[in-house]
Amino acid sequence: MDKRAILRSIAFGHRVAEDETDVLSTYFVETDHWQRLYRGDIDIVYGPKGSGKSALYSLLLSKSTNLFDRNILLVAGENPRGATAFRDLVTDPPASEREFIGLWKLYIASLVHSTLAEFGIRNDSTKQLEEALARERLIRGNLSLAGLLRAVVDYARRALRPQAVEGGLDIDPVTQLPKGFKGKIIFSEPGGQALDPELKSVDSLLETANTALSIAKFSSWVLLDRLDVAFAEDTELENNALRALFRVYLDLLALSNIKLKIFLRTDIWNRITTEGFREASHITRHVTISWNRSSLLNLVVRRALHNDSIRDAYVVAEDVARQDVAVQEKFFYRLCPDQVDVGANKPNTVDWLLTRTRDGSKSNAPRELIHFLNCLREVQVKRLEIGEPEPDGEILFARPSFKDALPEVSKVRLEQTLYAEYPGQKEWIEKLRGAKTLQTLETLATIWATSTEATTARASDLATIGFFEARGTRQSPEYWVPFLYRDALDLVQGAAE
Repeated sequence: MDKRAILRSIAFGHRVAEDETDVLSTYFVETDHWQRLYRGDIDIVYGPKGSGKSALYSLLLSKSTNLFDRNILLVAGENPRGATAFRDLVTDPPASEREFIGLWKLYIASLVHSTLAEFGIRNDSTKQLEEALARERLIRGNLSLAGLLRAVVDYARRALRPQAVEGGLDIDPVTQLPKGFKGKIIFSEPGGQALDPELKSVDSLLETANTALSIAKFSSWVLLDRLDVAFAEDTELENNALRALFRVYLDLLALSNIKLKIFLRTDIWNRITTEGFREASHITRHVTISWNRSSLLNLVVRRALHNDSIRDAYVVAEDVARQDVAVQEKFFYRLCPDQVDVGANKPNTVDWLLTRTRDGSKSNAPRELIHFLNCLREVQVKRLEIGEPEPDGEILFARPSFKDALPEVSKVRLEQTLYAEYPGQKEWIEKLRGAKTLQTLETLATIWATSTEATTARASDLATIGFFEARGTRQSPEYWVPFLYRDALDLVQGAAE
């Protein structure tokens, strides 16, 4: 067995699902979550960053042909990679949640029309929808998603931000809009007697789109992912946008042929509901992605077996990944040593991997595990290239390589995830550089030079984002830094005094 050749030829995939859409389906774990989403039983997918939400989104898009055979049209409401369609909203955002509701509804109506046109679905209702949107220049045509959204935003802003005139606001009693506004699409039902037959509410447009789909015996799923990226720079904007989106989701439940499929980070949803969102109890078609030891082991095995050179060298078939967990674990230990740290009280390698790649919430995400495996391969290749002996027996990875792979994973997680997501916490985390891994409120107060009250609040915030694992008791809390962040901050094992 030429271990150097095998190691040079293998890969464990990209840690970001958007970068491997072409091969994702070949080793994707078709969990119960996926099956329920694919059947149409689930509308909302929650999960921590890196847990696989975008993998589900990408896989769903890759199944568009299969879904078309079930009379389901998929509509991507966001770019699966690259610049987000919502990027321009950060610099000039809608003024209120009400404005966002109108924006979302008009954007969805335009997206559904675009899909109807793409598949050549024509009937009286599609004609009515197209005429209404065309009058206001809201037909997508050759526009990018960002271009369409900009047109929708500009229209909504003109409709929902009436300008002051002498003597106050001159409001049309029928449309409840400023009399200077000439648009034919409005954001509430016309009041009084609407004499203009071309006047349509955005809700009536969605009903028209729903009727067009129903006549053609199709349904449309509008997919929205990467919402954490879209509004990351402004928490208030993000709250307004997402509260409005979920209110629109609930409104659309009345339409049987248009469904929103939303993929959202758990921490963002928790923040929205913590600050108050009464409608949350009505959102029932949801699932939260979670990973356990068996499913993470399966992920590693599937990605290893995706490599021809591993299957050939170890004379195994890909169906090992579908066999009993014990069989999968036995195969894993043909590639890896039984333990990284040898000793009666030391964990086995699978558990070592999981403890080193989880955060303070005790949650493992595939992203860090996949990153670790690729770093492990690189480290082992370098060891062989400088003349170090090959690992014993069948094993591909030597014990020291595991420890040498962790610093890069730690650095990337700290800088590209934690600091990128929570820049306001960077100052306080950096003050812990070189400190002990177990802290109390008293030791943190000394390091940060803050009052007891401020220290308690800061430590709690860091526990919430997964930097600290809260330990101890309510009377004597302790804060432990997980292995995932230790190398990046040069932390020292032990309790601070």
